[in-house]
Amino acid sequence: MGTRLTLRTPGDYVLSRDVCSYGYFLLAPNHWDAKARTLRRALDLSGGPTTVIISQGNDCRPGDPLRVVADRALAPPERAEARRQIARMLRLDEDESHVAAFHRVDRRWKRSGRARLFRSPTLFEDVVKTVTSCNVAWPSTVNMNRRLCEVIGRAGAFPTAERMARTRPGTLRARCRVGYRDVRLVELARLFARGDINEHWLEDPATPDDDAFDFLLTLPGIGPYAAGNIMQLLGRYSRLALDTESLRHARTVLGYDGADPTVLRRLKAHYEPFGEHRFRSYWFELWRFYEHKRGPAHTWEREAVENTFTASKL
Repeated sequence: MGTRLTLRTPGDYVLSRDVCSYGYFLLAPNHWDAKARTLRRALDLSGGPTTVIISQGNDCRPGDPLRVVADRALAPPERAEARRQIARMLRLDEDESHVAAFHRVDRRWKRSGRARLFRSPTLFEDVVKTVTSCNVAWPSTVNMNRRLCEVIGRAGAFPTAERMARTRPGTLRARCRVGYRDVRLVELARLFARGDINEHWLEDPATPDDDAFDFLLTLPGIGPYAAGNIMQLLGRYSRLALDTESLRHARTVLGYDGADPTVLRRLKAHYEPFGEHRFRSYWFELWRFYEHKRGPAHTWEREAVENTFTASKL
């Protein structure tokens, strides 16, 4: 019989809104059930993989506890692991005061309650998902992450740094279709596996944003866009992650004209007033546009939308 856990949430927490807030909820091994409003995914724990289903009751009332059902019995240390991973993924550590601070800076999102952005159970998974989203169309990102879980992960879980560190780059390229990222992903995995990346330092609020950003730029395959995105996945929202999708947003939604450098300068100036929350303000503008095209994100089914977010369709 599987283990059942209950997780407390901040008083404003809504599972359907806060899971379906960032594109990684559509990437394997995550699976959002739009009808049941539950999140299912495999977690790689010390005793082996387990698949969990996370729900918040039929009404999804703000602040209701989360119910977690694992598909096997978990030993006490594994229960603690699962709690930590789920809390990180769902940003249960971002309390209401942090959300309120964002809403004071950008009141557009106060009524909807939007503030938290979905992420992964581990920083390593977040970094890999970021690398697989660079210089590529979204359907290829979906495919790469699915193949990483199928080929390298245990029982469909996302591969750990230790498993990827032992994988040949040629296997990543041929079987997971990661292209030029093959060597860089193995190098990153080895850094994580050896403990060369101080995750506590990166996530410590006492660490200045500039120092964290500069460190990220030293990692294999991490440029300004990737570093900016990893910053928000660390809970640091002061940096933007700008790419061709940002240019599309600036031109089609904000109405900016001109050469790319000019448009990017105007875009940065547009978000400057939001200070340490500027990524949140940028992202929720972008997300609102996507929902205008596809409907509320909590109604999206992964298989139905994985090929939708391409330049030609937006």
